[in-house]
Amino acid sequence: MDGSSEVNMVAPDADELLRRARAMVPVLRERAAATEKARKVLPETIADFQKAGFFRVLQPKRWGGFEMHPHVYYDILMTLAEGDMSSAWCYAVIACHNWQMALFEDQAAQDVWGQDTSVLISSTYMMTGKATPVEGGFRFSGRWRFSSGCEHCDWIFLGGMVDPESGNMDARTFLLPRKDYEIVDTWDTLGLRGTGSHDIVVEDAFVPEYRTHKMADALMCMSPGNAVNTAPLYRVPFAQIFIRAVSTSTLGGLQAMLDAFVKYAAKRTTVTGAKTAEDGSAQLVVAETVAALDAMKLVLRRNIGLMYEQAEAGIFTPIEDRMKYRYQSAEVPERCVNLAQRIFKAGGGAAVFNGLPFARIFADLSTARAHAANQQDSIGRNWGRVMLGLDNQDFFI
Repeated sequence: MDGSSEVNMVAPDADELLRRARAMVPVLRERAAATEKARKVLPETIADFQKAGFFRVLQPKRWGGFEMHPHVYYDILMTLAEGDMSSAWCYAVIACHNWQMALFEDQAAQDVWGQDTSVLISSTYMMTGKATPVEGGFRFSGRWRFSSGCEHCDWIFLGGMVDPESGNMDARTFLLPRKDYEIVDTWDTLGLRGTGSHDIVVEDAFVPEYRTHKMADALMCMSPGNAVNTAPLYRVPFAQIFIRAVSTSTLGGLQAMLDAFVKYAAKRTTVTGAKTAEDGSAQLVVAETVAALDAMKLVLRRNIGLMYEQAEAGIFTPIEDRMKYRYQSAEVPERCVNLAQRIFKAGGGAAVFNGLPFARIFADLSTARAHAANQQDSIGRNWGRVMLGLDNQDFFI
């Protein structure tokens, strides 16, 4: 099916999509234990996300997508994470790929969605792949970790360097079909166990030139796909969309932990007869968590909103602003883990039992914080060094 002849799907409005996401929260909570045990998002959950239209939120209209404001995508993500962070995490990264697909040359989208616009793409952007130029493209090999949701996807984005021995620093995303890579079952972790973020192995696959996306083009918001996908959505900096995809689920996870604690603590009496609701530490962490969630969500909406407005106006988002936004994204998981740790402590000894959600959510939050895009310290140091007059050392902005 040619994108130009794609049947125009009637997109639900943002309120309807959020209503569907809210309705999924109790379902995801019910499935959380089974998802964790399976070490992957359950097939029925992926089917529910497809039916609800969640994966189409950032997908181009010409390929059956809704081309909606990123606010809708992040609101769905935060809501789903209240039910289960693993399922929300996989939604976030996979749906983000439908957005990046719009940045590739159009023939790449034809390859992926030409017969079925619901086909999903996984990824791992670690720059461990080695690409050797040949006629028409590259011979590509490597091994990568952390490909979330890969078992549900028919294509994959892989990070790699073109001819790395040359010193040219030509970093790209390479798009490969399922037949060209192997999934190696390695995902056995503390948290986010249900994401199924296994290893990927590629041995000497051919990747056509048009199925690569230069990170330099992404940085400058001048990608080949912009010639046909002209909506402002696809002029928002690639890195800024992605980093929020892997930090924003922690807001939903913390919200879930807070809600569970309020319900639990309101009735809890310790073995000494003390009421948790009367504990000053418990009272304070509840107040601080509500305030922190509000502040972090406001910053998310402001930053994404500003970049979208700049894209609409044809304005290049300044690198200095992107550094600030990158840091503010990375600090979200750090703040969420610190607050969750205090909630966990206030829950007392009973909170460690798996019959309550606190331990699972805390493990999920801690694992999310470990992502390379969520390293607050190193990202903050780079931003600080630039403000102090030194060179920028981070180009994923």
